[in-house]
Amino acid sequence: MQLTDHHRTGYVGLALAGGGPEGAIYEIGVLRALDDALDGLDLNDVRVTVGVSAGAFVGASLGNGITTAQLVRSVVGEEPTEHPFRPELFLSPAFREYARRGLRVPLLAWDALREALDDPKGTGGFLSSLVAHLGRALPVGVFDNTPLREYLEALFSVQGRTNDFRRLRNPLYVVATDLDSSETVVFGSEGADHVPISLAVQASTALPGLYPPVEIEGRHYVDGVLNKTVHASVAFGHGAGLVLCVNPIVPVDTARAVADGAMRRGRLTDRGMPGVMSQTFRTLIRSRMDTGMAAYRDRYVDADLLLFEPRRDDYRMFFTNVFSFASRKEVVEHAYRSTLEQLRDRADEVGPVLERHGLRLREHVLARKRFDVWESVGLGGDEPLMPSTVATRDLRDALADLDEWLG
Repeated sequence: MQLTDHHRTGYVGLALAGGGPEGAIYEIGVLRALDDALDGLDLNDVRVTVGVSAGAFVGASLGNGITTAQLVRSVVGEEPTEHPFRPELFLSPAFREYARRGLRVPLLAWDALREALDDPKGTGGFLSSLVAHLGRALPVGVFDNTPLREYLEALFSVQGRTNDFRRLRNPLYVVATDLDSSETVVFGSEGADHVPISLAVQASTALPGLYPPVEIEGRHYVDGVLNKTVHASVAFGHGAGLVLCVNPIVPVDTARAVADGAMRRGRLTDRGMPGVMSQTFRTLIRSRMDTGMAAYRDRYVDADLLLFEPRRDDYRMFFTNVFSFASRKEVVEHAYRSTLEQLRDRADEVGPVLERHGLRLREHVLARKRFDVWESVGLGGDEPLMPSTVATRDLRDALADLDEWLG
């Protein structure tokens, strides 16, 4: 956890970075910990929320009144009742993209042949021309995130929720990148608030190479992380005095992973291209975040920022397969526990910053001998899941509130 230390009071903003399905699950665990530990914070009533990629998915859910407890329960398939969260939503093969590109192969091959015949002395001849032309037939994305948009459309169609930025109680901003101009686009801002929230989130999660660009009104959009990692400046620019940032993506230091048995050898190359690409992407993201944090300190000298993220030796986030039910539970548990531990260990440093903005650390929460996220949301970690209904959900939340009040 990092923080800037300035001297301005003002309302609280939330900035959530990307990180794929595992990043979304990590953020859910962190936010549940903040919900439990900070008195005066209502994450469903934050004055301004900024989300990028997976953070846009989580932020849009919070902005629609879905509680952190519901989000945690959704990780284990229990909440929101009508649409449990499945990481597989992020990894549907882009069959339409494959087919569309494949249908172009004969025409591209013919163009290559015609080009070679028109200029037989040209460099490389037919083979070179064929390779150049067939490159256009390669899919621009391996996976299709349309199911994620459809999931959010259904989730936000429930009474009391909305898929319209303009109807939210508090501002929500979803950041994407215009592929053709490379400029940052903030959906939810004036002039871009008519785009459905679900479509904006789909665009924000379209990481190039993994997902095809998302077309909106004739323009193509990709992941907002291309230009900046967190985009906390959007929250500061809308008047936030304190911004709580969550970033699930950091490069991993494998030395401890080998010592603890998570890796047999300390070389990421042994894990093939996925391991190398993941570490490369994480390093780039982290480097840009360091640059961004320095810029925030210089530009917003009277504001505060708290950053929550895994440590460099926190290899659980690097080696976890969130498509395993047990691993999803582990990520939520770890994010929840480690966040509360950070708050407890740095209470003397963090407490005064929070108090300047009307928030306080709940000492009785941080003093617990163990931090159990499932107990926090009304589930026993080793117990079978209770039937999920609105009545049981409301009862659990009411009992949790009563327990906290009595405490």
